[in-house]
Amino acid sequence: MGVTVASLFAFAAPGRRWEHRLVDFELPPAVEALAAEARAVGRRAAAEAESADRRREDSWIVGHDRAFSTELGARGWLGMTWPTAEGGHGRSALERLAVFEALISEGAPVAASWFADRQIGPTLLQFGTLDQRRRWLPGIVAGTSAWCIGMSEPDAGSDVASLRSRAVADGEDFMVTGTKVWTSGAALADWCYLIARTDPDAPAHAGLSELVVDLHADGVTVRPIPDLTGDRHFCEVTFSDVRVPASHLVGERNGSFRQVMRQMEHERGGIDRLVSNRRLYDDVRPLADTGDARVRQEVAAIESGYRIGRLLVLREVLGQAPRSFSAATKTFCTELEQRVAAFCGAVLGVHAGLLEPGLGGRVARNLCYAPGYTIMGGTTQILRNVLAERVLGLPR
Repeated sequence: MGVTVASLFAFAAPGRRWEHRLVDFELPPAVEALAAEARAVGRRAAAEAESADRRREDSWIVGHDRAFSTELGARGWLGMTWPTAEGGHGRSALERLAVFEALISEGAPVAASWFADRQIGPTLLQFGTLDQRRRWLPGIVAGTSAWCIGMSEPDAGSDVASLRSRAVADGEDFMVTGTKVWTSGAALADWCYLIARTDPDAPAHAGLSELVVDLHADGVTVRPIPDLTGDRHFCEVTFSDVRVPASHLVGERNGSFRQVMRQMEHERGGIDRLVSNRRLYDDVRPLADTGDARVRQEVAAIESGYRIGRLLVLREVLGQAPRSFSAATKTFCTELEQRVAAFCGAVLGVHAGLLEPGLGGRVARNLCYAPGYTIMGGTTQILRNVLAERVLGLPR
């Protein structure tokens, strides 16, 4: 980008007038060309998914398409920013943002590779051993392996320290027992990045470790959980004495809490938290009665929100945000997504098409799904506490 988001104005020499400095938010031509290519690919993939009765909103979590995942791999759009020495493509964070902003905004079904590309790969690059990286990164980059994240549990949603699943050392292995819930994509995944308690006597935030578990192993049971919209991407995963090789331990034993906090930065501050229902908004907005000043005001608020949210995401992507600030980014962006859903519902209205298939069905489905935006990935209540304590330094 032409100028970093550091200042809109700069002082001129003493006694002289203010000197305006324009901030250039345009993408470099090469990145804009890449974004245009991704928009075309995403639009085509969304159309194919729609014809196959796979919804386009929230495509990063419900749009599971293995063939499209391998296409992303073939295009070099997975592992884009990872070092070439690790099998990645060595491209810029801005290029990756441009690609996935376009794909998700268009409703492309990226869920089969999204979790692995967004956070599993970066976690393995930071904490995994050389053997682990050589084993698992190639499949992620190629789009041939799908991953889920075993974090939330019954009675332990956003509170990682309350996890009770156990991993007990047994010779060269761990024996894993416990239950995970709201595990997105588990029914269609190959691997689970699991957080389990390896030291039950340690303080709550200590004693946790991270293991890679083969979801096809003996003792693993996956049960999809239908939600209000009919989607089944959330799952309950039960581990009954599942044997996991000790070589699948990622990072430091009993050191997961520090690692998972870093992983959550990847999960909470990305473009997926802003544009999940952007295509729906773009399709509904031309139908709004902009002769009504109240409607114009709401459109202006949403348009402004998209621009503010994108700047917040850019700060995360470019490494300009303080540590833990992704809590603020996710809170702002997901609350905007709920506002978008409400706006789309108000524009159509029950008698104007909410009960009809097509666009009306998409709006109705998104209204039902919208409460999940501020729950999954950490509730807004928890994230406001994170922001207050870790960013602002307020007392508990």
